[in-house]
Amino acid sequence: MLAVSRSDQTTSGVGSPEATDHARRIANMFRYGTIADADYTGETAGFPAVRVSIQEGQILTGWLPWFAPRAGQDRVWDPPEVGEAVMLLAPSGELSAGVVVPGLFSNGNANGDRAGLHRRTYDDGTVVEYDRENHTFTVDASASNSQVVFKAKRIRLRTAEISVDAEAGGDDLPEATIHVKRLLVEAEEFIKLSAPQLQLNPGG
Repeated sequence: MLAVSRSDQTTSGVGSPEATDHARRIANMFRYGTIADADYTGETAGFPAVRVSIQEGQILTGWLPWFAPRAGQDRVWDPPEVGEAVMLLAPSGELSAGVVVPGLFSNGNANGDRAGLHRRTYDDGTVVEYDRENHTFTVDASASNSQVVFKAKRIRLRTAEISVDAEAGGDDLPEATIHVKRLLVEAEEFIKLSAPQLQLNPGG
């Protein structure tokens, strides 16, 4: 009988279960994959979790948490979605104890092409961005026909110049409406009102 000598150093641990398990754990510490399923309510896992498909579906993980910027008293909810490219980190080498890190651009889905641009693009077309080069902060909800709503006990605007341009929503709708209990307008130099017709109705 021909005996074949095996060495862990030359066979990548084939001859040693311990070395084979060690190699497997190292390989599993960093894995690329895509989100295969999501449980945002936490009904299945007991916490918001996702399942990751690795090696084109050859491996499907169990329910795993994903990394969020904050998850304490201050919390950020921005969950990964099915089909999104992610990295799976498993420090112990066991995929069942891994953490999912989303945010990997793939297949040309990047929504920017230079530094100095902080842009968030939503699936319905709404864009929130700050352009550091042009010093412009923009909220653009025109593509999604959405509303921009501010709710606060007090809102204070301090600016050197302000301009409001509104488009009428129909023949029966005014272009801009201000409805308050009391309105105080103070100007250091003058107030100018320009319109084809000006109506004042102090008696209601």
